[in-house]
Amino acid sequence: MPTLSINDLFYSALPVNEISLSDLLTEKHLFYKLPDDWHVVVTDVKNSTLAVQSGLHEAVNLIATGCIVAVLNIARKNNLSVPFFFGGDGATCIIPPLILEEVMRSLQIHKDNTFQNFDIDLRIGSIPVHEIYQNGFTLNISKFKNSSIFSIPVVLGDGLSYAEKLIKGEDHKRDLLESENQLLDLEGMQCRWDRIAPPENLDEVISLLVIAREETQQGIVFKEVVDFLDNIYGTSQNRQPISVSKLKLKSTLAKINLEMKVKFGHLRFFYMLYNRFIMLFGPYYFNTKEGKSYLSTIVELADTLVIDGRINTVISGNTKQRLLLEEALNKLETEGKIRYGLFVSKESIMSCYVPNEENAHIHFVDGAEGGYTKAAGILKQKIRYS
Repeated sequence: MPTLSINDLFYSALPVNEISLSDLLTEKHLFYKLPDDWHVVVTDVKNSTLAVQSGLHEAVNLIATGCIVAVLNIARKNNLSVPFFFGGDGATCIIPPLILEEVMRSLQIHKDNTFQNFDIDLRIGSIPVHEIYQNGFTLNISKFKNSSIFSIPVVLGDGLSYAEKLIKGEDHKRDLLESENQLLDLEGMQCRWDRIAPPENLDEVISLLVIAREETQQGIVFKEVVDFLDNIYGTSQNRQPISVSKLKLKSTLAKINLEMKVKFGHLRFFYMLYNRFIMLFGPYYFNTKEGKSYLSTIVELADTLVIDGRINTVISGNTKQRLLLEEALNKLETEGKIRYGLFVSKESIMSCYVPNEENAHIHFVDGAEGGYTKAAGILKQKIRYS
């Protein structure tokens, strides 16, 4: 294993901020410029809206999860911590040059498997951070502790948005490396939970995307949005769409097959047998003290907030709260501060990364029926016709 440099450990060494998110967003001195030689890796399901409309929303979510898991397994093998951002139909990671070649080869295999099994085109690409800076875009990062055991990266600036547009562009040059002699490692990726209804007394799951009209005002504008969420819905725990009482294991072979196709590129008999065992005996385990504790940990580690130069969040509430939120967001939109996309569903879906028993799990959450993808479609329409 190569010796890690101080530069490789940039993200690992970032301090974790325990102040409120609202306060963090306007404290510029708590954000750090990413190293010039790191790389932004973007993955995106092409024509994801059509895939979602065709009933492939769970496959799209799991494919996006697989992108992050592939990167995190390589990073973990090299004793690295890297920032990642789940977007429902794609993902973004920021990585040091040390693992770039291995990451891109791994994602190429994932891309090939995705096309062969689902006829879905997974776009992948990378861009050096220094190129983002040279083109006049900004990229500043901080760490926010959003639970007692979990911290998330918070990025301000338009650098990731630029990278995403460049890599999604049809004219982007893809000098992808051959993936011979390398295996795709999606160990720890799971898709065992059925659709999840909102917690008791709540009846909506909202997928929300917000962008600031002016990049220089991102922190201030995002603080306003977060304050609205806090005032209308209460704390992040109050608007958490995942609750222990609503967690149910998936019960169909089709869903196990979906996980195997994304994870391995083909079906595996013994893996299917193992998952059938989990489905049958899991409910008994979850009634034990240890099982109930595990379920509580899942709720705490649900990744329902992403700030990557945009706000992306999945929350639960009721109709009255949502109407108040839309009123507040419409006001900010009328004032020329933001644009937003919002999609309402009745359930959320969750895919997971459980590297091993000692490591903190990560549980990626999206609104059912392609919540993030549908919200992004609404946002794109607003941008197109503004």
